[in-house]
Amino acid sequence: MSLEFLLTSLVVVLLPGTGVIYTLAVGLGRGFQASIAAAFGCTLGIVPAAIASIIGLSALLHTSAFAFQAIKFLGVAYLFYMAWKILKDGTVMEVSEDKAQVGLVRVALTGTLLNVLNPKLSLFFLAFLPQFVSSTAPNPTASLLGLAGVFMAMTFAVFVLYGAFASYARDYVIRRPAVMLWIKRFFAGTFGFLGAKLLVSD
Repeated sequence: MSLEFLLTSLVVVLLPGTGVIYTLAVGLGRGFQASIAAAFGCTLGIVPAAIASIIGLSALLHTSAFAFQAIKFLGVAYLFYMAWKILKDGTVMEVSEDKAQVGLVRVALTGTLLNVLNPKLSLFFLAFLPQFVSSTAPNPTASLLGLAGVFMAMTFAVFVLYGAFASYARDYVIRRPAVMLWIKRFFAGTFGFLGAKLLVSD
């Protein structure tokens, strides 16, 4: 495993995508324990994309416009739904003094769906992982699985750190409802933007 792979993976994981935004939102709204569930769910959502790229199914998304569009529109709809849920429903970023955590499975499931319904993730793995497998590797499949595992471990660790940062700021935000309102609007707008960006992708 090369240093280049580790550095490239770290940059990719640090970039603020849907998983990062969701983990930050949950950490800020529900605290550190829930943010770990969100990080776990987002990491788990990588599994289908990694497996698809390794066995070649993501090539279908690359060659079949219909397959890509079908998954893309599901992802767009879910991102818009998340924006509405944050802004109107409030359950994603529900903030209270009571730190008893409920619904952690639901938090993790939402994070999983956010990544599963992102067709660009499988295309990313299809283009990303093979670059770091030697043509002389005795077992390329095992090498790809190892790289995917390291990428997922790195994703989980970085997302937990993001969640810790957000939950640290939580006490400050709880005492300032006006600040929380604007933060909710920011996260809702971000999910809406990510949905619109996915909508216009080819």
